Amino acid sequence: MNIASIDIGSNTVLLLIAELEESTKNFNAILNRYEAPRLGKGLQSNGNISDESITKLLNVLTSYRKIIDEYNSKIILCTATNAMRVANNSKEIVSKIKAELDIDIEIITGEKEAELSFLGASTVLPGAENKMVMDIGGGSTEIILGNDNEIYYKKSFPYGAVNLTEEFIHNEIPTKVEIESLEKFIRKSFSELLSIVTPSVPLIAVAGTPTSLSAANLGLRDYDESLVEGSVLSINDLEKFILEFSSLSPSDILNKYGNILSGREDVILAGSLILKTVSELTTNKKIFVSGRGIRYGSVIQFIRNNF
Repeated sequence: MNIASIDIGSNTVLLLIAELEESTKNFNAILNRYEAPRLGKGLQSNGNISDESITKLLNVLTSYRKIIDEYNSKIILCTATNAMRVANNSKEIVSKIKAELDIDIEIITGEKEAELSFLGASTVLPGAENKMVMDIGGGSTEIILGNDNEIYYKKSFPYGAVNLTEEFIHNEIPTKVEIESLEKFIRKSFSELLSIVTPSVPLIAVAGTPTSLSAANLGLRDYDESLVEGSVLSINDLEKFILEFSSLSPSDILNKYGNILSGREDVILAGSLILKTVSELTTNKKIFVSGRGIRYGSVIQFIRNNF
């Protein structure tokens, strides 16, 4: 039995085709796809997802629907996060996708997003008694602390790589003042983490920012999940990338790193600063990297609820 899981974020739209073994309740990922229609682009200015972004989303989901049918996936799980949560026209988009592609989109809360991210990313460190997961999206960042049986802390912060870039970075090559203002805002916005962290709890970072940085750190030109999943980034690695990204334009970043940063070359600096700041606030000198976020968590939750 194949299950399709789609994660519609503020920057990317991700597809997972998972093969479920009903007798064991385990599943294997047999296909992953990544596209970046950037739903959150310009959203703060008028409160609507643009017609251009809607068209891009429809094109992506049309191609995904063909893949889903090719793999005979009878179950389609589709979640949408911050951009669709806050957009004035999200209901119209949901209706359009349902009418044209027969895909039901569930717009989930920040808390639900945090829970699914934790379920998916926790598979990186199955033996850890407690773990902290952070999911850096385009329009929000989720922080979750817990274990396989209980979540102690979860919060969705309304700041991500896309909306912070649009608010603070206004030049092709960011100025020193822009970067300092962004860093100050991030540290203040996430400062409550200082009071909830238990020393020695490992940090798992999920989604495009950490996976792209890890791929770059490994010297990859094309993404390889087998190498990135479970890899480690250090604070020194992050500082190196932040220094470099601060002196390059998005086109320069894309030219240097190619496909692994395609679609996030203009927001990778803000994402890197969020990752570094949260790492420092939670006293983690190394970060475990995972690409198994919401779409994996959705499959895990579906299996637990139905088998």
